Amino acid sequence: QVEVVESGGGWVQPGGSLKLSCVQSGGTFNYYSIGWFRQATGKAREAVQCISSHETTRTHLNSVKGRFTISRDNAKNTVFLQMNDLKPEDTAIYYCAAVVAKTIDALYVCSGDASDYDHWGQGIEVAVSS
Repeated sequence: QVEVVESGGGWVQPGGSLKLSCVQSGGTFNYYSIGWFRQATGKAREAVQCISSHETTRTHLNSVKGRFTISRDNAKNTVFLQMNDLKPEDTAIYYCAAVVAKTIDALYVCSGDASDYDHWGQGIEVAVSS
C-alpha cells in the first residue's frame, strides 16, 4: 500500500518562503515519479512541478519558474518543494502525487497530468497574505 503525506505548509507573508515535503511509504520510492499540484478556492487543480525517479524535473506553471524548486532525497523517501518569493496568488491547497515507472523510459520523465498519478496525499494548505 503506497501512501504519500504532505507537510510544511502554513501561512507566510508575501516574499516569504516555505518548504513542502512529500513523504512516501510503501513501494520502492526510487521507481516513483512525484508531482506537486495545487488547487485554489474556486479554481481548477493545476500542476506545479514534477520529478522523475531519475530526477528529471519539469515546471508546469510559468508563474513559479525561478521561485519554486523540486528535489528528492531517495534515502528519506521524500520529495521537497522549495517555494521562495511567495505571492498571494500562490495561496492554495498543495497536493503531492506518486506514480510508479512502468517502463525504462518512464524512469526519466514525469507528468503534469493528474490522471497519470495513482496515489495522492490529503493536501496541505499554503496561505500567502500580509
